[in-house]
Amino acid sequence: MQVNASRRGERMLFSAVMYDNLRIAARLREAAERLEEQGDNAFRVGAYRRAADTVDHCDTPLREIFDARGGSGLRALPGIGPGIAAAIAEMLTTGRWMLLERLRRPRYGAQGRERVLSYVDDEGAEHECVVIEMPRPLPATPLRK
Repeated sequence: MQVNASRRGERMLFSAVMYDNLRIAARLREAAERLEEQGDNAFRVGAYRRAADTVDHCDTPLREIFDARGGSGLRALPGIGPGIAAAIAEMLTTGRWMLLERLRRPRYGAQGRERVLSYVDDEGAEHECVVIEMPRPLPATPLRK
């Protein structure tokens, strides 16, 4: 009975580890869709889609590749360049991807101008703050009789 329990545990561990790959592939695809909706460069959109396909079909957990060989190990995968390798490393180390978080924010267009301020806190964690500059309303003028 322990053999079956051991195999089940190994399967569950493998599934949990491969979950990183599935989550990263989904985020890369979401970024591609959002960039396409915003009219971004078709080559950039295609690069994110190709990287998502590579991650989906990768038999080795990306975390294992990254832990063993760092960013160069990720760049060795087909369709993964330096920028996407850095994005994958960010997702593996922080659980977040700042680019995707920016893409998920609503656009304000004519209502106001959006600025993103980045900073690193005392513990070395990167943060972003969004500042929306709204046009000042004209002062109200009193009605004359």
